[in-house]
Amino acid sequence: MTTIMVTTMIALLLLGFPMMIPLISAAVIGFYMMFNGLGNMDTLIQQMMAGIRPASLIAVPMFILAADIMTRGQSAERLINMVMSFIGHVKGGLAVSTAASCTLFGAVSGSTQATVVAVGSPLRPKLLKAGYSDSFSLALIINSSDIAFLIPPSIGMIIYGVISGTSIGELFIAGIGPGLLILLMFSIYCVIYATVRKVPTEQKASWGERLSAVRMALWPLGFPVIIVGGIYGGIFSPTEAAAACVLYAILLEFVVFRSLQLNHIYAIAKSTGLITAVVFILVAVGNGFSWIISFAQIPQTILEAVGINEAGPVGVLIAICIAFFVACMFVDPIVVILVLTPIFAPAVAATGLDPVLVGILITLQVAIGSATPPFGCDIFTAIAIFKRPYWDVIKGTPPFVLMLVSAAALIIMFPQIALFLRDLAFR
Repeated sequence: MTTIMVTTMIALLLLGFPMMIPLISAAVIGFYMMFNGLGNMDTLIQQMMAGIRPASLIAVPMFILAADIMTRGQSAERLINMVMSFIGHVKGGLAVSTAASCTLFGAVSGSTQATVVAVGSPLRPKLLKAGYSDSFSLALIINSSDIAFLIPPSIGMIIYGVISGTSIGELFIAGIGPGLLILLMFSIYCVIYATVRKVPTEQKASWGERLSAVRMALWPLGFPVIIVGGIYGGIFSPTEAAAACVLYAILLEFVVFRSLQLNHIYAIAKSTGLITAVVFILVAVGNGFSWIISFAQIPQTILEAVGINEAGPVGVLIAICIAFFVACMFVDPIVVILVLTPIFAPAVAATGLDPVLVGILITLQVAIGSATPPFGCDIFTAIAIFKRPYWDVIKGTPPFVLMLVSAAALIIMFPQIALFLRDLAFR
């Protein structure tokens, strides 16, 4: 049965079908073979509906809506100007500012693709004008945007938390340390690159300009305060924090900045609805597929065959990292989380691993895979936005992928990188 399901999925993917079609086809085939027919299809449909029933999933469309409002408004520009005013003049400062701006906007939007658009669009021309190569600039924007997967809010963390039953609030707080670690690694590389290539520095901003940039960015900096501070202080649940972010984004862009008008609401709502529909269909279909493979005990069979249960905690973490990294090179990150998380759940439980640590490593691998050839989703976002050939977009990615993999290794060796703030906030 497993062979038929996998063969069906691969064949449909190669034929160009959207990911939801291979998933549901494999689930229906598995259901047919297990129950000798399709007479009780209501059971599979109920499992699919159960996948989108958890109340915590309400946070997903909320964060998507808030990100869409901010991307169309002035929040990204104000954050970029603030970062540039402080570090734009140092060696490699423009590149470091790009990485820091992606991190900050990730803490505001929670969307890697929104970050590519909002930060990459204004900063790529500046990077090229300053003397950075296009391949470096594109790779920096794509990979720095993926820090948005780790810095709260993170849609990937929400999906993992729902599937695994892990606290989304704890995942959000735990993602801050790894996100800052990756920002530090990227910043060091940017300084080295600019020094070796003799890239000229930007003009130093005066303290008056810096204070002005900070004042302009104070309103957008309220987003991470609402999300992290609200959850940490026990004021909001993650879902309530998402709703508060939408209200704050509307207040900011429509009332305070007046960058958007009422006639923009339809386009924003339509965009959010389309993205939300795709995500929820994938979640529903993925949950049905996960139920089939769990009912058939396919995960246990696979893990016993490769001997992962005897590998110990470190071996399980390494196996998880490899599996998610490779899968996200080919398949949408949300689908990978939906399919692979239940497969590794028995091994995680057997070895007593902290599910929050596992979630952070999974989210990091999803971030790496999203920017890694051949089919990382952010690669194609960059191709569409910047209108550059595929090879130009991926040419500069290897150093960044190496740094991201190194970050995963450090987290496995030193789990407190991820768990220190979680333990401080929730233990």
